[in-house]
Amino acid sequence: MTAQPTTSDRTTTWAPVIALTSGIMVLVASEFLPASVLPALAADIGVSEGRAGLAVAATAIAGAATAPTIAVLLPRADRRRVLLALVTAGAIADFAVAVAPNFAVLLAGRLLLGVAIAGYWSFAFGAGTHAVPGRDHVISAALAFGVSLATVLGVPLASVVGDEIGWRAAFTGVAAVSALSAVMLAVALPPVPAHPAAGLRMLRQAVGRRRLMAGIACVMLVAFGNFAAYPYIRLAIGRIDATTAPWLLLLWGIGGVVGTVVAGALAGWLRALAAVTPVLLGAGLVFTASASSMLVLALAIGLWGIAFNMVPVTTQLWVTRVEPERAESAVSLQVTAFQVAITLGSAAGGALLDGYGVHAPLLVGAAAACAAGLGWAVLRIPRTG
Repeated sequence: MTAQPTTSDRTTTWAPVIALTSGIMVLVASEFLPASVLPALAADIGVSEGRAGLAVAATAIAGAATAPTIAVLLPRADRRRVLLALVTAGAIADFAVAVAPNFAVLLAGRLLLGVAIAGYWSFAFGAGTHAVPGRDHVISAALAFGVSLATVLGVPLASVVGDEIGWRAAFTGVAAVSALSAVMLAVALPPVPAHPAAGLRMLRQAVGRRRLMAGIACVMLVAFGNFAAYPYIRLAIGRIDATTAPWLLLLWGIGGVVGTVVAGALAGWLRALAAVTPVLLGAGLVFTASASSMLVLALAIGLWGIAFNMVPVTTQLWVTRVEPERAESAVSLQVTAFQVAITLGSAAGGALLDGYGVHAPLLVGAAAACAAGLGWAVLRIPRTG
């Protein structure tokens, strides 16, 4: 008879996945944190709310540069050590923001965080599939679940902490949790050797794939759509009732959990899922912009959370299905597209906010998301085996 795995074996098997999930959770919570405390942060630092939104853009700028280059710069480095260093860098970045005396220091911390997030995203999927072979779908869903946990727990909790104690306390708390996540990775994740073909050659081959790059363009559009609006979600809520912001941010995060589960369940219909999800995001943004009552606003925020949090699962599965032999480079390009789009989206959203009010970034974001859905609707992907 075949021996059944013991409880200890199962715990050992899944401990790396839990550790990797915790890492992406704290990094994404850190990335989204300015949206939770934007008014207080802007007032304390002495900048406009639109300019304060550039704290998100700064993170994305660093991420856009890091994602496609980190594997080129570290082609043979053990991915476990790199991931551990990146989470540690995230903790340092959050602490730097927490003690920042001015906007320049705050941006420096956010730039360091961008390096940590993009590098972690680029390597975490491969590290997970190495630690738990044959479970690619589970690894993708687990990482996306970490993102959802960040929005369900981190964003609304940070909003409450920011309101009750101060926005600096919120960043200090996330820094402490990041340090704990680094310890978890050090204990649970086994050594992860680099792919033999990792580096510049793999990246160049991936960039040369037309279908992959067309999908990456759609990733950029849908991410632009979300992040033209998301840094200003609290301001959109404030149009109706600012006191409900923590609860509606929690609702957005709960929608994210639902979206992650739904995206995983519907992964077999990936082409349709990729086409429909951005349109749902666009609808959520339009309804948020046009809401005139708390009920409509709550439904819109929930739809927004569901739709956008389907995107990371959908796009990661899409790029790794299109380029299974170059998955590390394909994922790095996906991350780059997200970070470039976050940079452009948050900057454009801030300019629209300062010039035309909070409706403008929401509606522009909706248009970009729907354009991404149209692109995916006409783009073929390989069938699963």
